Amino acid sequence: MEPPAGPVLYQKLLLWDPSLGSEDDEEEETSELVAPDTQRPHDSLGNKFGGLPGVWARLGAALLLLAVAFSLAARQLYTGGDPMASLGSAAARPGGHPHHPGVYHHGAIVSPAATCSHLGRELLAAGGNVVDAGVGGALCLAVVHPHATGLGAMFWGLFYNSTSRSSTALTSGPAQTLGPGLGLPTALSTLRLLHTHFGHLPWPRLLVGPATLAREGFLVDTALAAALAARGTKGLCPLLCHADGTPLGPGARATNPKLAAVLLRAALAPTPELAGDALLSLLVRDLGLQGPSSGPTPALEAALQLAVPQGILSTTPSPSAGPELLTVLKAALRSGGPSPDPCPAPLQAPVTPVGSVLATIDSSGSVLLLASSLNSSFGSGHLSPSTGVLLSNLVAKPTASAWACPLILHGSADDTEADVLGLVASGTPAAARVMTHALLSHLAVPQTQAQPQHQQGPTPSTSVCGQGILLQVAAQAEHAHVSSVPSSCCTFQGF
Repeated sequence: MEPPAGPVLYQKLLLWDPSLGSEDDEEEETSELVAPDTQRPHDSLGNKFGGLPGVWARLGAALLLLAVAFSLAARQLYTGGDPMASLGSAAARPGGHPHHPGVYHHGAIVSPAATCSHLGRELLAAGGNVVDAGVGGALCLAVVHPHATGLGAMFWGLFYNSTSRSSTALTSGPAQTLGPGLGLPTALSTLRLLHTHFGHLPWPRLLVGPATLAREGFLVDTALAAALAARGTKGLCPLLCHADGTPLGPGARATNPKLAAVLLRAALAPTPELAGDALLSLLVRDLGLQGPSSGPTPALEAALQLAVPQGILSTTPSPSAGPELLTVLKAALRSGGPSPDPCPAPLQAPVTPVGSVLATIDSSGSVLLLASSLNSSFGSGHLSPSTGVLLSNLVAKPTASAWACPLILHGSADDTEADVLGLVASGTPAAARVMTHALLSHLAVPQTQAQPQHQQGPTPSTSVCGQGILLQVAAQAEHAHVSSVPSSCCTFQGF
């Protein structure tokens, strides 16, 4: 269907099923502007609650947050105390047909934590779009994977809007220093900015799940337990330690009530700027510092693009590794030779930033790729006692964001039938080469419906330079496809 004249709209996932009644009865028309609108009020909570100004908008948000929290609490009691036990457990819609794992009718999310993939799927099933699912999943990872990401991390993102056929880059702004060796936290304001312009569900709805996990507890998974065992617990107690100071192992329950309080406070913030202030003011007081000369400066801007015979490649601008990625891709496509070895010799590898990645997609081809980094395992290792946040040690330097280079391949504006492919890598010193290898491998294989995406996978390798992960999402034949390398690293959920 051709988009209507006027502002281009990004609509939510269509959840209507013919067996459930008429489209007029089941589907509620909702949409958001797809690009930053300088004339649009930034008080998105006020807009979502009927334009109520000031304190009334905050009261409405608080009531919504309270209602969802009560719902989750009741569900937790029913499921025996695990706040995430029922996430993603909704039954399949009647009238559909089954698919292999990794192929879905409506939408899907893939992330390194099963809990967060379940949470993202629930947001999709609740009528949210890929931005809602991605932001909610990222906030969840900030709770359950403090070794790799968190509210102290820096975020980069790439969003492809299938309605307007346009790509937007999310940037945290230049890395700044909060104190000696401590990076300025930007996660809350960056993710809130993305949601303000592209999300559909109310902002508090995205924070209540992560806040419940932080308050009621989450189970330590294998990835977090391995990071704890390798690093030790210095500076991380009592958050991730037993009473005797030994690190929590797989299956142990951890809580972070101070972080839960920060998330709940951020849920009531009416603007992206104040969402970040919910954390920053507490950190400044906690560290005994004077406030930074300037706050976080996240931005939404046009993605870098490269036209190729198969469509248009989009990635993030400098200072991410996006420009380097396009340079490597140009040379590889021009040579027409075999896919290059994605991994350099170990001695050539610089210190690898520790980070996390997440990807969401719907069957229409809208994609959100998010990458975040604390720079080191558990960042600076400085745990703020008043906020429960681990600050990063990612500070201003020329290569501060060389780990970020999400990539999307999509058709031109007049090619409405083209498939969409999204790739995002983490934890490797050769991110651009890994992405190039994965893309060329994808283009070298005939993309037919007889060859399911989950079987093909993004690359024949079983690891990414022995330490990182690579996520691939695709929209093909009106279905969402998700996969990861290595396959055991991540959990995908969809419907």
